Amino acid sequence: MRPARAAAPGAPRLWALTEHWLTYTQTPLFAGGCFWAAGLPDFDSRPGAVRDALAEHRRTWLTLLTDELRHAVAAEQTAELDPDLVAFQIDAVLMSANTALRLGDVDAASKVRRVVEWLVRAPPASIDMPKD
Repeated sequence: MRPARAAAPGAPRLWALTEHWLTYTQTPLFAGGCFWAAGLPDFDSRPGAVRDALAEHRRTWLTLLTDELRHAVAAEQTAELDPDLVAFQIDAVLMSANTALRLGDVDAASKVRRVVEWLVRAPPASIDMPKD
């Protein structure tokens, strides 16, 4: 998350978060790729400190995504959207990509970029529409 703070708030920071996350998962430091994504399935149903830490990290991550999406909408960097829903969707795609990368899907990063691009699309006013 830290490297993405250098990017401007809103859509640029959201893209930086996505790219840094992809880099992190493509060159894993831990078995299973992303430590958090790999740990959640093992501990999500086990009460305790590890589960609590994983849950807090996920809440922090989703809040960060949601805040950047809200900023992108307010700055008209994206079309009107539901920030909570889109943050959930981006997180879901990233978690899926972690598994796909571990299983050898060489196109997983490209798929993530395409999905995020579709979810965080430009506002209609910025699209050059044909004139009648």
